[in-house]
Amino acid sequence: MKLITKYTLILLATFSILSIQDVNAQSYSLKIAKLKYRGGGDWYANPTALKNLAKFCNQQLGTSIDPLEAVVDVASPEIFRYPFIHMTGHGNVVFSREDAENLRNYLIGGGFLHIDDNYGMDVFVRTEMKKVFPELSFVDLPFSHPIYQKPYRFTGGIPKIHEHDSKAAQGLGLLYEGRLVCYYTFETDLGDGWEDQEVHNDPEEMRQKALQMGANIVQFAFTQGL
Repeated sequence: MKLITKYTLILLATFSILSIQDVNAQSYSLKIAKLKYRGGGDWYANPTALKNLAKFCNQQLGTSIDPLEAVVDVASPEIFRYPFIHMTGHGNVVFSREDAENLRNYLIGGGFLHIDDNYGMDVFVRTEMKKVFPELSFVDLPFSHPIYQKPYRFTGGIPKIHEHDSKAAQGLGLLYEGRLVCYYTFETDLGDGWEDQEVHNDPEEMRQKALQMGANIVQFAFTQGL
């Protein structure tokens, strides 16, 4: 768990001084990763999303996140190198016993998981995360939750980026001993809003909302409890 602590402290310092890094220097303090899982779902969806989120956070929050996307397998010990991991896709997700145990240890040890349903993941996410935390269930985070307050304020909670089933967007959480270890965004498609504009041809205002909410998630993940 030492690597989680090391990277968390680096980013906490970054947020405290708000010193914008020179993105041309190609020297970054942190890396975030996309989670690779089994089951047939396209874990690799939204290939430009994390790159754009990292660049936005670096420019607007003063972070030093490598925009080159990393991929980490859910069962790999390499997961502990990344203080923030992002999971997305469509359809099926399957965690083996080893997958669930590794992910649980990562999250209990200080890691943070953001799951963004790109459509069709919900039933699988809920089932498989029960393997990780049998004792926990997803809860709706109130609009007053800090994740919606800064650096950008979302008075109505998670913004709706893409329409699928005419359902309200939801921001759900798994809380372990009072700490938000997993934030699950459902019926919003935040990651689509993070992608290059030409991919989905979203209005710039919508893309900015998605990126701002993403920045809130990143900042909260590293500053909760302070």
